[in-house]
Amino acid sequence: MNMDRQGFMVAAGIIALAWMTGCANMGASTESGFMYKNLPVASGSAMAGEGNTVTFKGSPLALAGPGIKVGEPLRDVQVAKGDLSLMNIAETKGKVRIISVVPSLDTTVCEQQTHYLSEKNNGLDKMMDLITVSVDTPFAQARFAKEAKIKNVTFLSDFRGGEFGKTHGLLVKDPHFLARTVMVVDKENVIRYMQVTPELAQMPDMDAAFRFARSLIQTGG
Repeated sequence: MNMDRQGFMVAAGIIALAWMTGCANMGASTESGFMYKNLPVASGSAMAGEGNTVTFKGSPLALAGPGIKVGEPLRDVQVAKGDLSLMNIAETKGKVRIISVVPSLDTTVCEQQTHYLSEKNNGLDKMMDLITVSVDTPFAQARFAKEAKIKNVTFLSDFRGGEFGKTHGLLVKDPHFLARTVMVVDKENVIRYMQVTPELAQMPDMDAAFRFARSLIQTGG
């Protein structure tokens, strides 16, 4: 697939998701200028991988790629940094990481999920790495981070064909974006906690992920 085709699929997926969830709106209730909304929080987890689905308002959307689950290592796959250079996401090992996966930063739920990761982690950002992965281009991620005043989260882009999504069974086939996920990965690159929200319009339980990550730090992670 050439880059023009990849870019079209990413753009189409983001437009579709924006239509489904509503465009993001900035508020004025936090230091960053973000107003948190009363969004529903998912209570369970979908399974990653081919043959499984997530939903939007009950309509199933198929996932692509070999599934991954708790207890397995984060897989080797190239993602793009802010300067467009590529890095293997598995090479972020050495510290506990919270990896927040969102379909597109320019939608309401994704925006709140990312602010929550940045602003509600209660000091975890001083002890571990916080990472957001989406299919947005690195340029769009940089723009979002600047406007949102987020400096404690590393943004990595899966815009080059959705390889992170495919490799971990988190690519929503049609439209082309990533399933909403939060995972906690230990120092040795093993996924110790993972929630794939069954319904795209719901937030993952970020507080549960934070509690697990803190317990991992306290036990030597």
